[in-house]
Amino acid sequence: MFENKDEWRVAVVIPAYRVTQHISEVIHGIPESVWGIYVVDDACPDETGKYVETFITDPRVRVLYQPVNQGVGGAVMAGYQAALADKADIIVKVDGDGQMDPALIPDFIAPIISGEADYTKGNRFYDLEKIRSMPRVRIFGNAVLSLLTKLSSGYWNLFDPTNGYTAIHADACKHLPFHKISKRYFFETDMLFRLNTLRAMVVDVPMDAKYGEETSHLKISKIMGEFLYKHTKNFCKRIFYNYFLRDLSLASIQLVLGFLLTFFGVVFGGYQWLISADVGIPASAGTVMVAAMPLLIGLQLILSFIGYDIASVPRRPIHRLKRRRT
Repeated sequence: MFENKDEWRVAVVIPAYRVTQHISEVIHGIPESVWGIYVVDDACPDETGKYVETFITDPRVRVLYQPVNQGVGGAVMAGYQAALADKADIIVKVDGDGQMDPALIPDFIAPIISGEADYTKGNRFYDLEKIRSMPRVRIFGNAVLSLLTKLSSGYWNLFDPTNGYTAIHADACKHLPFHKISKRYFFETDMLFRLNTLRAMVVDVPMDAKYGEETSHLKISKIMGEFLYKHTKNFCKRIFYNYFLRDLSLASIQLVLGFLLTFFGVVFGGYQWLISADVGIPASAGTVMVAAMPLLIGLQLILSFIGYDIASVPRRPIHRLKRRRT
């Protein structure tokens, strides 16, 4: 379809909410090779959209206004839809607070152009020396969120799931269920889950951690329960979609048998332990084996399923396959 990089229409979406102080620097830093820039004013009280229209003369810039605040996810979805309507080929998402270097855009679109990915995202954890500048609380929190995201999304090869510096091919983007994707802080993680249901290939792009004087609006205590619930929900959906609805494989049988045997071992063993504690008589060796063997076999089957799931990470870009068919 395209022979070289210059023939790709690359659009940049910038969700704007209280970023008036930094938006000019971000826009001016976007490479000239970028075809269009969409600034999405998410009902910003600072009227970032009007500021951009008044003071930014870059002809590539188009300002979109959200009637009510929908969060970063809602703003990005509005930008995605506008860029798709204008026939963009690749859509990059960059925050407007100045923490993401626009000069890295070529690094994010390169794997997509070369047919190695459908979606790319930043990873601030490649350089172990530079991540020392990150607060330790962020490092620990990111490690926990990364583990949960691996389970719920199925992308075991990724890290730094809340990183919002991303790029996506239009063929993958147009098949996303925009009305279902989480609109607020769970947006980046939910995107990965939705991409996995499409079997899209996702790769990490190394980038440096950068923190200025901006204050985060994210309160861990408020979103902890929501994140845990949504991760669990997405995990259950993904397992059902990939291992029971779309396909039934040996891994599906391993998961079911593993869960049933583990459940039986735990319940039976716990029940027998309570009886023994109540009467003061140790359980017989046979009783212990009846509880232990299903538990051990069940855990082994579950571990085998996890190994299969890790090996099943999507490795063939869907947009490349579509281009071959055309």
